Amino acid sequence: MVKVLFICHGNICRSTMAEFVMKELVRRAGLQDQIMVASAACHRDELGSDTHPGTKAQLRKKGIPFTPRRARLITPQDYETYDLIIGMDNENMRDLRRLTKGDPDRKTCLLLDCAGEHREVTDPWYTDNFSATYDDVLKGCRALLQHIRQNKKAPLA
Repeated sequence: MVKVLFICHGNICRSTMAEFVMKELVRRAGLQDQIMVASAACHRDELGSDTHPGTKAQLRKKGIPFTPRRARLITPQDYETYDLIIGMDNENMRDLRRLTKGDPDRKTCLLLDCAGEHREVTDPWYTDNFSATYDDVLKGCRALLQHIRQNKKAPLA
């Protein structure tokens, strides 16, 4: 079983969107018994909050199923539990390096690195552009799924 954890600042917009998009891609590929997907926050701002309404609206528009959930904070134990930990922006990556003591097992990367684009997934909390965020998340998740199918738990970088 390959375990994937998506990370963003508050775990209500980008990482949650990536979690549900990836779960749907995994379901469509018939790989639910091989890939587990979850998400978490780097910061406490939104702990306990459900998915942002803008994220829900975009997922609904694209036909991606989602369920009620509560934002949670990443823990040091998550580094042991998950095989791949995917951040959305450079701040997330700094937080992950600090939490993981430099990522010695090379488990972390930016989502769009998976698609060969070293850039951030823009936070719709600030831009209100959930459509653009969805496009980036979908691109990154498709590439990540392809990587997992080809390489299983191999590091991304």
